[in-house]
Amino acid sequence: MEEKDALFEQRLHKLTELREQGINPYPNDFRVKNTTGEIRERCKDYTPEEIKKVEEVFSLAGRIMAIRSFGKASFMHIQDRKGKIQVYLRKDIIGEAGFHLFEKVDIGDFIGVRGKVFITRTGELTIEAEEIRLLAKSLHPLPEKWHGLVDVEARYRQRYLDLIVNPEAKETFLKRVQIIKLIRDFLSGRDFLEVETPMMQPLPGGALARPFKTHHKALDMDLYLRIAPELYLKRLVVGGWERVFEINRNFRNEGISTQHNPEFTMLEFYAAYFTYRDLMDFTEEMLCFVAREVQGGLTFKYQEHELDFTPPWGRISMKDAIIEYGKIDPRVIGERDSSFSYARELGIDVPKEMNHGEILQEIFCSVAEPHLIQPTFITDYPVEVSPLSRRSDAHPEVTERFELYIAGREIANAFSELNDPLDQRERFVKQMEHRGVQEEGLFHTLDEDFLRALEHGMPPAAGEGIGIDRLVMLMTDAPSIREVILFPLLRKER
Repeated sequence: MEEKDALFEQRLHKLTELREQGINPYPNDFRVKNTTGEIRERCKDYTPEEIKKVEEVFSLAGRIMAIRSFGKASFMHIQDRKGKIQVYLRKDIIGEAGFHLFEKVDIGDFIGVRGKVFITRTGELTIEAEEIRLLAKSLHPLPEKWHGLVDVEARYRQRYLDLIVNPEAKETFLKRVQIIKLIRDFLSGRDFLEVETPMMQPLPGGALARPFKTHHKALDMDLYLRIAPELYLKRLVVGGWERVFEINRNFRNEGISTQHNPEFTMLEFYAAYFTYRDLMDFTEEMLCFVAREVQGGLTFKYQEHELDFTPPWGRISMKDAIIEYGKIDPRVIGERDSSFSYARELGIDVPKEMNHGEILQEIFCSVAEPHLIQPTFITDYPVEVSPLSRRSDAHPEVTERFELYIAGREIANAFSELNDPLDQRERFVKQMEHRGVQEEGLFHTLDEDFLRALEHGMPPAAGEGIGIDRLVMLMTDAPSIREVILFPLLRKER
């Protein structure tokens, strides 16, 4: 029998013995009044002599993380949501029954403890147990030397264990919660309304991506998990909700990498009477606010880079970025055929049917994107790759759009919204003709209801999407998106 199976059988045997002795190993009647954090805060300024005068009996519960037994006296550490604390057990205090119960507990079990506090000779705050209760028996031992696991996929697959024994993982996800709350507070404090829009949609829209498809039996209709909430949020702007935002999941039936997960979290927000330039200033302000709260300042380390969020952030057009980082003559990318030839020289796989804007985007990703380490707004995207963006009045071949790049990756995408319903219809039709009926019928149907909404009139507006997962990666120094998603999608276990 393998060691892990033997340990399981040992713990299962203890569970059986407890039940035979009339002890419920999974009770639900122990009342918790304190956390380890509250106890530490209450006692932080006491000397060992002063703490003896504290008459309060604390009641707390947590998972056993360590046990040291010395015959009739023992120490253990228990962990709750606020941290760890030491517990001291003496047979003459908790009694024969209590000590017998202690002999049946293992590391990983949940226990409840009542007792007063004292400080040990080594200066550690400790609960002297007057009563202990087993609250949940663990049948598997906690992993040892968790940090030394070679197979990091095990951490993602068994995230519950990762959170128990890896303080860095727990801190990462606490920061994620904090970041999302800060964004909510920032937007709500500026008169934005948080809304929820459909995740199952009859037509996937708002982005160019392959959707997940399902079928609703009662209505006998195909539905798609949303690839973006954009078209529904714009409907709300049409309806008079001038400032709206949503933080929720998008789904794209595409590849998996250190930066991509098929299910991911996005912030999208829209503001009437904003332009894309207003959003650049707004984004700087919001992300600097988050950085100050989470990082304690505007400079912090991400992997091998030292990031500086101090405004103003860089702003450069897509074409100028290609020229600067590609070190080429502007005429090379001035028209479609020479851009196509240049892309092929770079080894970029560009199909012959690609239009000029798509080719420029591919060149940009190859020659410029890796160099955009510090926060940089890339502006003036070609119309061909920006079907929902407003054209520039001065240069109609480009749109009033930007993407924010940090550490060589896209963090945000934003633009002044196209609110001309005739222009929007024409661009949708051209997009369909160019791409053809492909990718499970994604592009073969116009969203007539969205176009009808625009025909009722949408005010000038700008909107933005920010990838929450990638933002959390930056703020937690995480190399992979799987480190910041609690339960990332993984292959089946073998």
